[in-house]
Order: sequence, then structure tokens, then C-alpha cells
Amino acid sequence: MRIAIVGSGQLARMLALAGWEMGHHFTFLADPGEGTRCVEGLGPIVYSDQYQPGEALFDALGHPDVVTVEKEHVDVALLESLSTYCRVAPSADAIRMCQHRGREKTLLQSLDIATAPFHVVTDAASLSEAVNTVGYPAFVKSCEQGYDGQNQWLLQNTDELAVLALKMPTLPPLVVEGAIRFDRELSLIVARSVSGDTAMYPLAENRHREGILLTSEVPAANISQQTQQQATDIANRLLDHWSYVGVLSIELFDEAGVLRVNELAPRVHNSGHWSQDAGVTSQFSNHLRAITDTHPGNTAPAGYAGMINLLGRGADPALLQASDTALHWYDKSIRGRRKVGHVNLQSPEREQLQQRLSALEAALYPAGAPL
Repeated sequence: MRIAIVGSGQLARMLALAGWEMGHHFTFLADPGEGTRCVEGLGPIVYSDQYQPGEALFDALGHPDVVTVEKEHVDVALLESLSTYCRVAPSADAIRMCQHRGREKTLLQSLDIATAPFHVVTDAASLSEAVNTVGYPAFVKSCEQGYDGQNQWLLQNTDELAVLALKMPTLPPLVVEGAIRFDRELSLIVARSVSGDTAMYPLAENRHREGILLTSEVPAANISQQTQQQATDIANRLLDHWSYVGVLSIELFDEAGVLRVNELAPRVHNSGHWSQDAGVTSQFSNHLRAITDTHPGNTAPAGYAGMINLLGRGADPALLQASDTALHWYDKSIRGRRKVGHVNLQSPEREQLQQRLSALEAALYPAGAPL
């Protein structure tokens, strides 16, 4: 099949690399000025501003059988214009909800899925009222485009609130969230095909630094049957609501076995990268299977698996000599905090995996070194 991917970053790259093995062909739709280095040589690149949405764009993309996305911050109207000519998966509605934190959390609430207490604010008065309601500390995030710690603020006191309130006339709508005393952060990657066949990966335990995912470990330790059932129920409610097609990623807070949803991503996700080398069908392959209506592949890792991101740095070849590591490089220029690659690890024992992740982290990010 011919598949068009909206976006030209590392996720588009890894989707295409997985798809080539399955016999698919790819076209990439890039925004004006968007970097395309990650996908160069993997298929034609089309710029969205050079064609009118609809038939002209569909022609330029080479009449794809299906259009998918590598990011949620895309032009939904453009996706809707293409849906007249081919399948768009995930749906434009799912992407529209997930690209705006306010809409996303309101939907979760309507589906009786727990989140942090939240308020959408648009001015200094509503900001102050929301923070006074949820109390300190309060987390403030832009409704759109805030990721990897960008466009996010942690307010600890009234002085910090006053500083942010002064900026409100220049800021987009924000979400104010009350603090959740969670024990750890988990994520669930689930795939659903056009025919409704569903496959879920094991829950991953994630660690962040400065708001950016640093490591993932799979399967997460000490997951009770009740907690697993909560995660499964949350996923099924969302999949059923949208008649979802593709991979859906669900970020979760774990409070002593009780789960709250932090964020959704209607796409493959950084916390699922471990699946590329763990003896399972990768999240990238299963996303492509789903959108082309192929039954999903096995999601159970052969052992314990982990991933560490390369943020603003490459990996010394000496770190990759061990038989348990695999480097995935995105062909991006290196700059601070930027995701330029990741390293996957596998182990027959959890403790051994944790020791290797810790050793790699210490080597890549010495104490005090900036990202």
C-alpha cells in the first residue's frame, strides 16, 4: 500500500523503516519550514502550502490508500479534506481532541476516566481563580503545543502566580492542573485495526528529567491484576468512543494502584520504542498493521526491555559494544534537550536491566551535566 504520513520527524522515519519491510511505500507531508532530514530518501516529500487541501493534495501525495500522522499538532481541516479520497487513521476527530489539553481532559471526564483536577483559563483573573481552587503546587500548561517541558510552568506560591498572570495577555489558553501525589508514571500502548482487532503492550514505567522522557522499563514492576484491568478499561473506553484505528498511547499516573490519565497521544509514542528490539511486533509495525486492516502482531516481550533517550548528545561507540544494546539514530543535528536517538536494551532479569539502564544513564548524563 501507499501510505502518506503527516510529519517528517523521527516517528515518521521509524514508521517508514518498519513499513518498508512490510512492502509499503511512503509519502511525507511537511509543513513549511519543517525539517525533513529524518525522512530524506524514504519517499517523496510534499509541502502542505504548495497544494490546496483535498483533491490537489491527494494527487500530490500519490493517491495514498491511507493517511496517518506522526504528531497530533496537525491541520485537522486538511485531514478532513483528505478523508473524502482515502482512509485517515486515526480519525480527524481523535486528533482534534488530543491536540488540545482542555478538549482532551473534558472528553476523558465525560467518559468517566479520572484525570488530575483541572481548569481551562484564558486571562489573569481565571488563572488566579483556578490556582486558588486547585491550590499549590499548581501545574500550568498551554492547551496546545506544550511538550517536553515547553510552555509549562510549576507554580509554588503567589509570587510565581503573579509573574505568570502578567504574561497572560500574550499567552494562549492554558490548563491549570492540581498536583497529584503519584508514585510513578506509566504508559500504555494499544493498537486497534479497521476491523476492530485490538492488541495491548505491557504497561511501561517511565522516568522523566526536566519534563522530557529519559527511560522506559517494560513490563512495569508490581502491576496488580486490578491495576492492569483499570488500564485495559481506560483504553477500551477510548477505542470504542472513537472507533479508533491505529496506535493510541496513554500516559498514566499510578497512585498506589489507582490510575489517572495524564495525556493521550493519537500516534506511536516515545515510551513504546523498546518494542523495536524486544522480540515482539514493534509499535510501528502494529500501527501500520492497524491502519491497513491487518491483524495486530504479538506484543509480549521475550524478556525485560528498556529504552534510554539520547537528549542533545550522541552515544559513545564504546557504550554500544555490549550484546544487549541497540542504537536507533534519527539523523538529526544535535542540540541541547533535543531527541536525536535512543538506545534499546534487553535482559532476562529485571534487576540486570535496571542496572544497565542506570549505568548507561550515568555514562550519558554525568551528575550536573545539562540535557
